[in-house]
Amino acid sequence: MKQFFKYVAATIVGLLLFGLLMTVMFIGTVGSLAAMSDSKGEVKKNSVLVLNLSGTTTEQAEENVFAALMGESTSAKGLNDILSAIKKAEEQKDIKGIYLETGAFAPDSWASLSAIRHQLSQFRKSGKWIIAYGDAYTQSAYYLASVADKVYLNPQGMIDLHGLAAQPLYVKDMLQKFGVRMQVAKVGAYKSATEMFTGDRMSEANREQVTAYITQIWNTAVKDIADSRKISQDSVNAWADRYAALSDPKDYVQAKLVDGLLYTDQIKPEIRKRLGIGKDDDICSLRLEDMKSIRKKDALKGDKIAVYYAYGSIVDGAASNPMSQEHVIDAQVVCKDLEKLAENDKIKAVVLRINSGGGSAYASEQIWHQVAELKKQKPVVVSMGGMTASGGYYIACNADYIYAEPLTLTGSIGIFGMFPDFSGLITDKLGVKFDEVKTNKHSGMGTLSRPFNEEEMALLNKYIERGYSLFRQRVADGRKLTVEQVEEIAQGHVWTGQDGKRIRLVDELGSLDDAIAKAARLAKVEKYHPVSYPAPASWTDQLISKVSGNNYLDERLKALTGDYYECFSLLKTLDRQNCIQARVPFYISIR
Repeated sequence: MKQFFKYVAATIVGLLLFGLLMTVMFIGTVGSLAAMSDSKGEVKKNSVLVLNLSGTTTEQAEENVFAALMGESTSAKGLNDILSAIKKAEEQKDIKGIYLETGAFAPDSWASLSAIRHQLSQFRKSGKWIIAYGDAYTQSAYYLASVADKVYLNPQGMIDLHGLAAQPLYVKDMLQKFGVRMQVAKVGAYKSATEMFTGDRMSEANREQVTAYITQIWNTAVKDIADSRKISQDSVNAWADRYAALSDPKDYVQAKLVDGLLYTDQIKPEIRKRLGIGKDDDICSLRLEDMKSIRKKDALKGDKIAVYYAYGSIVDGAASNPMSQEHVIDAQVVCKDLEKLAENDKIKAVVLRINSGGGSAYASEQIWHQVAELKKQKPVVVSMGGMTASGGYYIACNADYIYAEPLTLTGSIGIFGMFPDFSGLITDKLGVKFDEVKTNKHSGMGTLSRPFNEEEMALLNKYIERGYSLFRQRVADGRKLTVEQVEEIAQGHVWTGQDGKRIRLVDELGSLDDAIAKAARLAKVEKYHPVSYPAPASWTDQLISKVSGNNYLDERLKALTGDYYECFSLLKTLDRQNCIQARVPFYISIR
């Protein structure tokens, strides 16, 4: 027994010492991170910004304290950080150029990709240079690289130009194998989100709209590549038709898709030549992380313009899963945040940066109301990211002014109700039987024992119609249109930002910076600086997320399903989803 207590005491002491050591390491790491973030940063003369773009992007960079502590890195880069770094490099006289090194880069949307390319183009117009290099260019990466003064490729590399394809996913037959089917009430010929659960192919209306927007995206990409590389658009399409990835790299040079075939060590002489330095001189380089600490002397002077990032699915507070890896727009949290911004006298205007395909119709209405209340106190401007559609557009439509990227997907004005029928699984597959007594005609409506009957579905359809009428009215009031005008462009139809401007869903095409400048003008302030909201997750929240079993399961599911993660994640959390949804298809893949 004595030995037992001895071992127990030793274990406790060991755990305490380990905890103390981890605490000291954590404090030291956080302190060094804080010191880095507070540093103003220095730029040496004749410097180069090295942009190594691979992995994915997210709207807003999220600091992961524990990843930094453990020396880990994430593949997702903040779009805000990338755009800010390029803009700062343009403004810094000692930064002479950008070395763009692209790997398997797959941003969250073509709108994000276009925004980065536009910022790179502005950098070049300032009189500075860009050199791009890749061992192999994905289609997205090549679209970015093509803006450079010189584009180089590994002698054994490839350029994966193949055009765009959208491949919706259908799970109706899979669900039927388990005795499950979806009962749907919806409004809008183009409202295609439910087709994934009720069909096995695209409806003609959905095929029409998807064809329209992927064609518009691809035509924009082809024109940009052709203009930058000084070749014809027909030539770019011809290379896509022959599946360029399988071609001899020497043919890329001959076709002017690249300027030369080089190994990585042969790039440095090219950069030294641009900088006008000797072959033995060191190249002063800065990376994305270095640019975060660089700011102008008067960067924090003037009034504050809040930039509130809202991205992910729109959920009711009770339906959100705080342990999930996926970022969400939690209506309860967002409404409280917007209320605080309305009460903050130091904030002169608010820019909502929205990137969402929608979600809960109830949650969207709650946020719409809070935006209306915020507008009473100060100007509200929306900046659309890759997608601001359905519920995403619902929360945007009441702003004072709306900006979209040209390739933003927006609109999709419509709602639907989706109700799983498990009776086939429970009764037929598992052999569970039910009996019933009831006091009123529809007392048993929504039970697991049976699907809705014809009369009950009629009631649900009337309810959905009423929700659609409200959505339409919200858009009409916010955009100063008649309900009849909204109906012509509604019905769940998805539009690009370019089309959205033409049909008055959007006021102007422009970037987040354009939206911030507009907000300042509406607030009548001349000197201002943007402040990002909401605040990053605390280290305690990150710790809970890190040790959560749900987080681990999400990681495994994502690794297993890849591009189809969102679809299967939805099936996993179906019981927590609100039945009434204002959203685009659960899975949109444009490859």
